[in-house]
Amino acid sequence: MTDTTVNPISGPPVGTAAVVPVQAPPARWQLLLRRPTFLNGVAILAFWIVCAVFGGSFAPHSPLAQDLLATNAAPSGAHWFGTDQLGRDVLSRVITGARDILYVAPLATLLGTVLGTALGLVMGYLGGAFDLIASRLVEAVLALPAVIIAFLFIVALGPSTLTLILVIGLIFTPLIARTVRAAVLAERDLDYLPAARLLGEGPAWIMAREILPNVLPAVLVEFTVRLGYAIFTVATLSFLGFGIQPPTPDWGADIYANYAVLPAGYWWDTLFPALAIASLVTAVNLVTDSVEQVANG
Repeated sequence: MTDTTVNPISGPPVGTAAVVPVQAPPARWQLLLRRPTFLNGVAILAFWIVCAVFGGSFAPHSPLAQDLLATNAAPSGAHWFGTDQLGRDVLSRVITGARDILYVAPLATLLGTVLGTALGLVMGYLGGAFDLIASRLVEAVLALPAVIIAFLFIVALGPSTLTLILVIGLIFTPLIARTVRAAVLAERDLDYLPAARLLGEGPAWIMAREILPNVLPAVLVEFTVRLGYAIFTVATLSFLGFGIQPPTPDWGADIYANYAVLPAGYWWDTLFPALAIASLVTAVNLVTDSVEQVANG
């Protein structure tokens, strides 16, 4: 028989094993905060969000003010990023140009995520003929170049901020639906779904309250991935003249407007808006990679 007499010198009872406290694993948001790539991406995003919200207050000049006596002026103390071919301050236009792109891209991504998630849930849960027909339609849409689809919609509806949000959201819908459908198929045959049906829960309730919480990590990853594509798509459409219209400060439109003077050596007109786009897309990709690794880990 094991002796459990308390030893007054050593403390714990003789013959008993020391109990080591078990720490709970860190939450996923805590894992994200431990990743330098995530923190760097968030810092860059925060900077551009501040520019989008408050840029008009601290921009050194009005982004619309023209000085025809100082066109294509090189970077200097008066104009840190130089001026464009209309004499507008490039730094001020870069700062305030974050506003529309950070307004259109997240809303378009949110619209595509909501529509795509709803469609993917229905396709994966119902299956059968509906899933077959919807899958073929999704594949047909995905076979078409996204830029061509955007052009057709914009030409039909006219270029505007609302049109950009609708077009990009609709382009992302089938992509997100396909991913969500695959996640739902992995959940459809698990034991908790027959139990929910036995309790009398309807399809809408099961999809919204039983399946959706389990596929949310995939939905979150899709949102962050598509956000980077949305930013690049808005800039591309603006560069081609189908996005945000002049004279509103916009990075893509400014690159297009000043691209013709690039061979003459006026590199600052296009370089700084291009670097702004690259930094914003890179920040989103850093956040996306971290979220995806934590979600799949």
